[in-house]
Amino acid sequence: MFGLGLPELLVILVIILLLFGARKLPEIGRALGKGMKMFKKEANELREAVSDIEEDEKTKKK
Repeated sequence: MFGLGLPELLVILVIILLLFGARKLPEIGRALGKGMKMFKKEANELREAVSDIEEDEKTKKK
């Protein structure tokens, strides 16, 4: 996972905790989760659109 071990991840977590505080962490996590969900949804829609276009091109060639 990007060459990060447990000690590095703990240091990053402590720095984030110091920067944002304990009260902001749930909000940040929620926002990141929503962003990832939206990204995955858009990526799947794009993948479907590309596959539809490829199928249309195959049927046109025949």
